[in-house]
Amino acid sequence: MRNKFSKYAMPVASASVLALALSACGGGGGTGGGNTGGGGGDASANLDGRGPITYVQGKDNSNVIRPTIDKWNAAHPDQKVTLKEQSDQADQQHDDLVQHFQAKDSNYDVVSVDVVWSAEFAAKGWLQPLKDKTAIDTSAMLPATVKAATYNGTLYASPVTSDGGLLYYRKDLVPNPPKTWDEMMADCSVAKQNNIGCYAGQFQKYEGLTVNATEAINTFGGKVVDDSGKAVVNSPESKTGLSKLADAFKNGNIPAEAITFTEEPGRQAFEAGKLLFLRNWPYVYNLAKTDGDSKVKDTFGIAPLPGMSGPGASSLGGHSAAISVYSKNKATATDFLKFLTDPEQQKFFATQGSLAPVLGSLYTDSTLTAKLPYLPTLLTSIQNAVPRPVSPFYPAVTKAIEDNSYAALKGEKTVDQALTDMQAALQAAGAK
Repeated sequence: MRNKFSKYAMPVASASVLALALSACGGGGGTGGGNTGGGGGDASANLDGRGPITYVQGKDNSNVIRPTIDKWNAAHPDQKVTLKEQSDQADQQHDDLVQHFQAKDSNYDVVSVDVVWSAEFAAKGWLQPLKDKTAIDTSAMLPATVKAATYNGTLYASPVTSDGGLLYYRKDLVPNPPKTWDEMMADCSVAKQNNIGCYAGQFQKYEGLTVNATEAINTFGGKVVDDSGKAVVNSPESKTGLSKLADAFKNGNIPAEAITFTEEPGRQAFEAGKLLFLRNWPYVYNLAKTDGDSKVKDTFGIAPLPGMSGPGASSLGGHSAAISVYSKNKATATDFLKFLTDPEQQKFFATQGSLAPVLGSLYTDSTLTAKLPYLPTLLTSIQNAVPRPVSPFYPAVTKAIEDNSYAALKGEKTVDQALTDMQAALQAAGAK
């Protein structure tokens, strides 16, 4: 994800989701079984098909998927995988997948899906249920990653990378990282003394803002929706959380330019020595350590996100790999899914790209922790992460969150009005 990457994303990144909300959320829903509902294909077809396939994912910034595909192709000359690389913008990746699914494109055999897309795509009948001939073993995987890839009790995607938010900080300027949000804000005096920005996350109006806003809301005791899916965001606790971000923009603790930040501009600002603190995903670790122009490669540390009285609530990130119901070679696609979660591949993703493994045992693997000392911190982040709202209409849900959060951060709406409007938009999106 990396996001975000949605990252996984893999950083998640920017683009308008209005068109996505209209196209992905309109029309009939799926059957949940991936057969014919919602315009889906035939999940019982081509189960034994073998041959070349195409794997579709966002921009390979950390150069992990190309060597992985090369390794697969060397061992499977008659079942070669071709990479279709999308942009590094998560919303654009989503839009591209929607368009090809709607066109019933059999050339998009295996696709990388952000954890928040699984329910939407499964409900529309676009993803192959991973059962019977296409079943994969999830017993060694972190439960949260499996849950995120499951819809209506059926697994629709294979977890490949997980993700949790981390706090990157300048340990040369702040030897002991802040444990709470208020402590971090107090440390902003150090940033001012050094003429650099204090804190940044992902605040452009896109999926990354949904991540950051929901982290603030959840950290201070609020919720976007309750366990039944009912919108409950308009609460005093949510107001406290969103106000923390809005106040930091207002007083300058979050620099004004951060309103334009997605993952990559924030990473670049931190590596350039322009920020004291950065909320971002694990993929930043390897780049900040190895980029030739990184000014902080020997002076940064990693800590849990600061919360109300201790660690904050990260949003669960990461990506899974799903098989399109339109694929002609589902047997090959299934084997490729298994290959992506082989322990050696998972170790490679972690060491090469700082991508969070989905296999729980790797977080205590001595070889990995020697190379990636942040893994125990990351595991804590993932274990305490709060999923973004699970909904077949997620594009409309995230639009409600990001539009109103953005207006609050820019001062175009009061936090109270933003939450009132967010609540109404969530209800209109189906979060009754």
